Amino acid sequence: MDYQFKTIEKKWQQFWANNQTFKVNNTSDKPKYYVLDMFPYPSGAGLHVGHPLGYIASDVFARYKRLRGYQVLHPMGYDSFGLPAEQYAIQTGQHPSITTTVNIKRYREQLDNLGFSFDWSREVRTSDPTYYKWTQWIFIQLFNAYYNILRDRAEPIENLVRTFEQEGSAGVQAVCDEDALSFSADEWNAFTEQQQQSELLKYRLAYLKESSVNWCPALGTVLANDEVKDGVSERGGYPVIQKKMMQWSMRITAYAERLLKGLDTIDWPEPLVEMQRNWIGKSIGASVLFKVASTVATIEVFTTRIDTIYGVSFLVLAPEHELVPTLITDTQRQTVEAYIEQTKKRSERDRMADTKTVSGAFTGSYAVHPLTGKQVPIWIADYVLAGYGTGAVMAVPSGDQRDYLFAKHFDLPIIKILDGQQIDDEADSRKEGHYINSDVINGLIYAEAVPKLIQLLEERGQGKAKVNYRMRDAIFGRQRYWGEPVPVYFKEGLPYVIQETELPLLLPEVDKYLPTETGEPPLGRAKDWKYHQQYAYELSTMPGWAGSSWYWYRYMDAHNENAFASQEAIDYWQAVDLYIGGSEHATGHLLYSRFWNKFLKDIGKVREEEPFKKLINQGMIQGRSNFVYRLLDEEGKGTDTFVSYGLKDQYKTTPLHVDVHMVHNDVLDVDAFKASRPDYAQAVFILEHGKYICGYEIEKMSKSKFNVINPDDIVEQYGADTLRMYEMFLGPLEQSKPWNTNGIEGVYKFLRKCWKLFHDQTFRFTVSDEQPTKAELKSLHKIIKKVEEDIERFSFNTSVSSFMICVNELTDLKCNKRTILQNLVIVLSPYAPHICEELWALLGNEPGSLSYATYPKFNPDYLIENEFEYPISFNGKMRMKLQLSLSLTPKEVEEKVLANEDVQRYLDGKTPKKVIVVAGKIVNVVV
Repeated sequence: MDYQFKTIEKKWQQFWANNQTFKVNNTSDKPKYYVLDMFPYPSGAGLHVGHPLGYIASDVFARYKRLRGYQVLHPMGYDSFGLPAEQYAIQTGQHPSITTTVNIKRYREQLDNLGFSFDWSREVRTSDPTYYKWTQWIFIQLFNAYYNILRDRAEPIENLVRTFEQEGSAGVQAVCDEDALSFSADEWNAFTEQQQQSELLKYRLAYLKESSVNWCPALGTVLANDEVKDGVSERGGYPVIQKKMMQWSMRITAYAERLLKGLDTIDWPEPLVEMQRNWIGKSIGASVLFKVASTVATIEVFTTRIDTIYGVSFLVLAPEHELVPTLITDTQRQTVEAYIEQTKKRSERDRMADTKTVSGAFTGSYAVHPLTGKQVPIWIADYVLAGYGTGAVMAVPSGDQRDYLFAKHFDLPIIKILDGQQIDDEADSRKEGHYINSDVINGLIYAEAVPKLIQLLEERGQGKAKVNYRMRDAIFGRQRYWGEPVPVYFKEGLPYVIQETELPLLLPEVDKYLPTETGEPPLGRAKDWKYHQQYAYELSTMPGWAGSSWYWYRYMDAHNENAFASQEAIDYWQAVDLYIGGSEHATGHLLYSRFWNKFLKDIGKVREEEPFKKLINQGMIQGRSNFVYRLLDEEGKGTDTFVSYGLKDQYKTTPLHVDVHMVHNDVLDVDAFKASRPDYAQAVFILEHGKYICGYEIEKMSKSKFNVINPDDIVEQYGADTLRMYEMFLGPLEQSKPWNTNGIEGVYKFLRKCWKLFHDQTFRFTVSDEQPTKAELKSLHKIIKKVEEDIERFSFNTSVSSFMICVNELTDLKCNKRTILQNLVIVLSPYAPHICEELWALLGNEPGSLSYATYPKFNPDYLIENEFEYPISFNGKMRMKLQLSLSLTPKEVEEKVLANEDVQRYLDGKTPKKVIVVAGKIVNVVV
């Protein structure tokens, strides 16, 4: 029969499911290979053709590695907590778990339709209590740990408590809050439990502290920076303000240096590595203390250019800086408070990105320059962020462009520095060109000036050398319902974690998924939800990144009830060998995952310092949008007339997106368009050559652009194998590329042609056990070598082209040899597994065994050119070709040519005057 892809694909998908073909154990004599995809959030929209790109690539590689003799772990699950399900619950009253379950069912159907070789026995869902029990367990470990700087690792908080009990805080080197107290052992032992717990909270890796956050009143929750764009929430477009509130945080900054060094040990794309380096933002410089005039307060500033300290003419603080309220003088109060309110409406990301706007307010207070003793004004400006560095900068307008623009805008001093040379000028300091008098660094080069200045500041108690990191601690709380409950209760206002034996702490039922009338998070609506019926639970839930920061370990042992994974499983699988996902997670998920992995290693639960050895960012498959052009009237209003693309410049028109499903080869289905909306029913079309031609543009796939292609439609029309191969054929995996359904026909025809190699003209399965020819072996071994090289370097698109060439060659050779075709099936199977499984079984092999066949061994001997197809010319005109050995001498070639029957027929009894032989080139018979 002909290639019946629908029947074939359903047959083998069912076979794989029934036989758990891709299920693996946690022990084997085979070498292991762990292939992982960034698991999806199951949205109601399901998959479009851009989503499977990475999954197809990882599946090709996983199937290939099985053929190479590896035991492959290739799992899949769902990052199933999230804001969309909660928003739907708010709108409809339906519990988010119901929405999530329905969406997962839809995702699973779509994934199964594409023939992925996932080990579904290990499926995880972050919203499943059996999963988030262990997310909560990890949180408890973080809460009960601190970071020992001397040992450069996390340790149990009990170790710190013992030190405090025996020696006090003197000599303790630990990462902690800046306001941590100094105390003796006697003083610590005399503290109340409340005092001790309050102090320990300044050291814990998971801690509660007042923080500036992105607060969205309409959503009633804190948002991460990547959930805010242009001052509004990415979902819903609601206003976001900066707000201070008590918030759970993770002390990721303790791991800053290890996170930085680890980047040198992993095989990740350099742009992504650079993004993480910049996000961590290591700077070597100095901490400087500026005393506030007429007070005991000091402002700490971090600078990488201490050599410019004599050029400081003012200080700038973040509007959220804790000292700002005490610095505002009565005359400046109204101006400053108005500016602070204005700043709350801008996200930190917007403030960082805006390099053109100059704004600020003078507090009315002054600081004392630590070296010159002169007073410098203290300003606030939103280009300084409270969470970066110390939230304060020393402004050197002559050395920094932003400081310069600020000084120019507000008519502030600009003090020039000239190589540290002493130039004493008593001119008005407000005028450019005023130089500083510096005996300290007079004539010194930079490398000499820096230690000299730091030494001077240290002697005065007003500064020291310091390494600073731009990265901030990660906000860990969300004022939402649909997330992991934080396993914390409060006693006398301080947080305590519940017992590990009491996990999981389940989400309680609530009447609505909105904050309470008094502003508490949705969990505040839960009735009688208290720890031991006595203590209040934490009402925030964990952020979306919590469950995704360790999930690869759960896949190793997904059903373990006693640990997040057994030691045996962790020892065998160790780390992810290949991770494929989007670059948009560079400073979110990928950073937090590395942090949690390092912590789990510190507490002895895992072996690896880094979770993902190799990472590939797949590019985006973009949509091909189509446009119609609406005719505008004299007032610029839209009419019911639409102008074809080639004629639009003759009229005044406006483009409108049109559903790509109504367009074929850029020709609009006019009847479908008129039926799509009532206001289009009377539409009039100005055609060209009897057709309405649409314009097009390459854009991101989006419902709003009507350019989303559902993979189910492609599978229904062409089959999953065609879709898999076509997505790999579109271009290099890492690059973005446009989707064009018009090009998929070629891949479908290739698979039909491949099918025909195994069948005669009546579509009866026919293969021969004859020995293959040298040409057939050459064609086979070319593809064996090419695919092996391409897959190993993740160049999947070039393999598809080579498959087409190979099948064309074998078709021309009329090859139906079992030896050739069976090996071709194995090589093709990672890309097109369904058709290959069917052909494998037709070849007489055990059904399903193809997944664990052995990849053919490449033999270079078959590619050695030992024959040549000589063009045979008569009197300079080529008449035929003959296949002859390249080892023949010119005389032997001449003899072979003249002995050939076709040549003799052409000579018709005539004797050649001369035979010219150019070895390996041509033979010319002169008659």
